[in-house]
Amino acid sequence: MGLDEKGNEIPEKQQTGNLATAEESGDEEASKVGKRSESSVAVTEDEEDDEERKIELGPQCTLKEQLEKDKDDESLRRWKEQLLGSVDMDSVGETLEPEVKILTLAIKAAGRTDIVLPIPEDGNPKGSWFTLKEGSPYRLMFTFTVGHNIVSGLKYTNTVWKTGIKVDSTKEMIGTFSPQAEPYTHEMPEETTPSGMFARGTYAARSKFVDDDNKCHLEINYTFDIKKDWAAEKAS
Repeated sequence: MGLDEKGNEIPEKQQTGNLATAEESGDEEASKVGKRSESSVAVTEDEEDDEERKIELGPQCTLKEQLEKDKDDESLRRWKEQLLGSVDMDSVGETLEPEVKILTLAIKAAGRTDIVLPIPEDGNPKGSWFTLKEGSPYRLMFTFTVGHNIVSGLKYTNTVWKTGIKVDSTKEMIGTFSPQAEPYTHEMPEETTPSGMFARGTYAARSKFVDDDNKCHLEINYTFDIKKDWAAEKAS
């Protein structure tokens, strides 16, 4: 027990009252923060698009101009040389825009031949593009080339809907790449398809390859199926 200003004893419950109130207030505040965190995770697709549109970068430069910039900064010069590697400067010319070509898309699953997906010129495969087995782990792998200039912050996004309801959204940062003749290969983290009666069926999806300048190098709109088993492999 403690004493008040007049020397009277203060009951213990009254002494701890302010502390309890503070703790309750803290709990309420923590709860509010938690709710704000949960709501911030639930970002709509439109908000994601708005966020990407807000990114504003400086003017683009050719490779030769980029090498000339900050040439007195030793660390930057070494980083640029490491990034560019053995790029033939005469072959890339003075082009500002990088050219990214997605060459192949493949689905890799243990014990099966890779499912190589042909990419239509218009980016819209006809019919169901591929079939996945329910409850199975798989990886998406793609190869691409970069020409003319450095592509900065290339990323892959994929959005999936079933019966008009958004059921999945993926965003994977691929990286920054210099132009070269040999193709690059990137393998996505392993995923597992959902399983069960409600998971099976036809899905609609949209995949994009976009860089830091918000330039879309490829957009694919397609449908795919999840079934009890993989589609039969074609005889070679």
